[in-house]
Amino acid sequence: MSKIRRNDEVVVLAGRDKGRHGKVLRILPEEDKAIVEKVNIVKRHKKPDRMGNAGGIVEKEAPIHVSNLAIYNPGTGKADRIGYKFLADGQKARVYKSNGEVLPKR
Repeated sequence: MSKIRRNDEVVVLAGRDKGRHGKVLRILPEEDKAIVEKVNIVKRHKKPDRMGNAGGIVEKEAPIHVSNLAIYNPGTGKADRIGYKFLADGQKARVYKSNGEVLPKR
């Protein structure tokens, strides 16, 4: 199970887009990959279809492996690791490893 979830703000740690950050649009758990907004953009050639949509070269986000992503910590302004902690009311919460702050629920 990945500690990165949909709608998390992440930073790219390795690859062509190293240092860029964006919001996770989708998680592909069977491949351990994620699609991040405005990161790992590729060009694809698309044929026109019968519905009247024009063909051409389309830019879209490609999946990136979750090992190359880290959660963005707005408190420190850097990438951070995630841990788990049980709160006083018994709920399990994700916390930043660097300062112990609880991540907001989404």
